[in-house]
Formats: sequence, structure tokens, C-alpha cells
Amino acid sequence: MKIDVQVISNQNIRPSSPTQLHLRRYQLSFLDQIMPPCFMPWVMFFPKENLTNSLEPSEKLKKSLSDALTIFYPLAGRIKDNAYVDCNDEGVYFVEAKANRNLSDILECRDPGDNHNFIPLELHGGDELPLMVQLTYLECGGLVVSVGMSHKVGDAMSLFIFLNSWAATARGNTEIISTPLFDSAELFPPKDISGFQPRTGIVKENIVTKRFVFDASSVAILREKYTCDGKRPTRVEALSSFIWNRFMAATQPKTDEGKLYTVLHAVNLRPRMSPSLPNHYFGNLTRVAITEPQRIGEDGFYDIVHKMSEAVRKVDEEFVKKLQETTEHLNFIKKRGESVMKGEVVSFSFTSLCRFPVYDTDFGWGEPVWAGGARLPFKNLVNFLDTKSGDGIEAWINLTGEDMVKFEADRELLSYVSSSPNVKVSGVN
Repeated sequence: MKIDVQVISNQNIRPSSPTQLHLRRYQLSFLDQIMPPCFMPWVMFFPKENLTNSLEPSEKLKKSLSDALTIFYPLAGRIKDNAYVDCNDEGVYFVEAKANRNLSDILECRDPGDNHNFIPLELHGGDELPLMVQLTYLECGGLVVSVGMSHKVGDAMSLFIFLNSWAATARGNTEIISTPLFDSAELFPPKDISGFQPRTGIVKENIVTKRFVFDASSVAILREKYTCDGKRPTRVEALSSFIWNRFMAATQPKTDEGKLYTVLHAVNLRPRMSPSLPNHYFGNLTRVAITEPQRIGEDGFYDIVHKMSEAVRKVDEEFVKKLQETTEHLNFIKKRGESVMKGEVVSFSFTSLCRFPVYDTDFGWGEPVWAGGARLPFKNLVNFLDTKSGDGIEAWINLTGEDMVKFEADRELLSYVSSSPNVKVSGVN
């Protein structure tokens, strides 16, 4: 059954205290400038039973959001000219809605495409608005709380720093909040990025997102499968290698010698700085490690694990120093962007949220029974996150419709994928 979402109201939630004059202009860093102007979505589902005797959810969320924005003040402003945030306290776009579905129905199918219904605006519209929120009431009395943070102002770590600080504010546990640090532009000064198009790669149509669950035993088998010379890959490395190989086998049985095939992994720069940065350092502090897989053998197998590990290791202090002091990286992404636009590059990207605090967002109603992203406006993109039990990994895979039909029919892929686990929650209708 199609999800029908009806908007009840919308408004801007402003900070409970005005932003001080000397903080009114928040400078974007070089790494912010080159990020695509799209929203990073996160959707959380809460059962009815945990809402008993709680403050009206709407008022609780609005008040705590208003209070949290006094600390996360750039999120209440507006992005200007891909250069800075005008911290004018205009507010966060907040929507209330109702949906004709029960939580049990959603948990049964867990379709990432359905999550798109709980996002208030199109994800490719993150040019000016830093943050949007939607509260959706389900027929059973459960709630869906969804957020979208513009990638122009922060990375995934920044999103969860904000989310869990907002939730702590709602619970009244403000003493556990680490004050975010907003001076990434000092570490990575802005540059003249003329000739580079941050929107390169954004696809507005014909993207299908599917969720593939790999339980602990499947992950362990894949780690052994890709072990070589005594070097055992991490869970993410093994899954990345497997998914890339199955994607190529299903969709690219004959490689084009005139094209460059690359695999990208997002890497958190905070622990790779000298000195290392704390997790509450806000902004885009992420870059990608690029691997060019080598095809070996007649079966079309790609050796990627060791090349991937080597590429990630190269994102080190020296790499960061070049980012800060030279235009080498800017020149590289300009040329790569041009090649992508010409169809000369077949790129496949991985982002891992494994070990991130994705189930820690407790507004006073307990943790969400399920949480995840939504259909993203990019092709050939995989997001990894831990299953709620913590022992398996969910792979949220974004492909074109044509490629997804081929990919999800791949027998070897399906032999490792477990059936989607249903969350058993008492009181869920």
C-alpha cells in the first residue's frame, strides 16, 4: 500500500536566544565548498508505547530544538553563495504531518524508498537551507522523526553530533553535551573553486535504493574469502570488495577499455590530523580514498582489498597538509569532475556509518526501533550501517533502475544476503 503523507503544518523554529553579533557570519571551509548541495537524510521510528505520559511530542521537539540551536546556531541560518552561512536566526524548517501507515507495516518491509515520504523537501535542494525536520504521526500512534542536514555545512559525524545533542536537550541531560567547535575554515581555508561544479554527480531521476542485510556469519565468511597473505580485511573492506565485484559481474560483464573504473571510500579526517581532532569538531572533515581495482583471472574477479587498504592509509597527515596548503586536490577534483561528466569514469562510492551512534537518539521516548537513510540523489553509492543488534551490517545501495534489476538478481550476492530481520516490539500495531 502506498504511503500517503499529509502535511498538517510547517514553520521555522528559531533559536531560543539570539545569535551574538560576532557569530553572525560562519565561514565555510574549503571542504565545505566542494561538497554537493544536498541534504543528508536520517529517519527514526518510535513506537507508541514509549510515548505514554510524555510531553506532547510536537512541543517537546520544537522547544528542545529551539534550545539546541543556540549552540548549533549555523543550522538556523542560511547558506550564501557557497561561501558562508548568514547566521540570521531565520530558523529550521519544521513540518508536522500524518501518514496512513502503522509502524508494524513499515518494519515488515523496511523499504528505503518509503523513507523518502517522511522527508519534507527534495534532497537535492540543500543550496541554502542548512537543516530541515519532519515529525510524522502514524495511524498506530507511533512517530517518525526525520532530519535532513545540508552537506554544505557538515558531514555524517556532524549530523549525529547535532542529533544526539538535540536529543540530550529534550531529555534535560545538557551536561553531557560537548560544545561543537565551528572553526574548520581555519584548518581548511576557503579557496577560489571556479571551474568546479559541486553538483557534479547529483541525479534527480531513476535512482532505486535497496537495503541488503548481511548477518554476522556472512560477514565473517566474506572476511575469510578476501584474506590474503595472512592479512584479514575489516568488515567494511570485505563487504566493499564483495559488493563491487558483484556489481561489476552483474552490470559490467565486459569492461570498456576507454573508461576508468574507480572505487571511493569516505575517510574521516579527524583522527588523521596532527594533532587529532575530537568528534564534536563540526563541519566537513571527510575526504575520499580512491582505488583503481585490478581485474585478475578469467572469471572477472577484481583485486580490490589490498589496494583499498593502501588508498585509505595514504589519507594521512601528509595528505591533510596538502589539502590545507596547496591546490593539488582542487585541481584533481576539477579534472575528475570533467571526466565524470564526459562519461569517462565509472565511479562507485562507499560510506560507512558502522560504529556511529545511530541508535543513541533518545528524545525521552527511548531509542528508535529502527533508523536509516532514504533514497539518495546519487548512483553507484553504498551506505553501510550496523544492524540494531550490532552484529550484522546493512548495505543501503543506490543504483540506476536498470542496474538494480540486474544487481539484485545476482545469485552469488543473494547467497550471502540474509532476509531482512523484523524487529519485535511489544505494543506496535
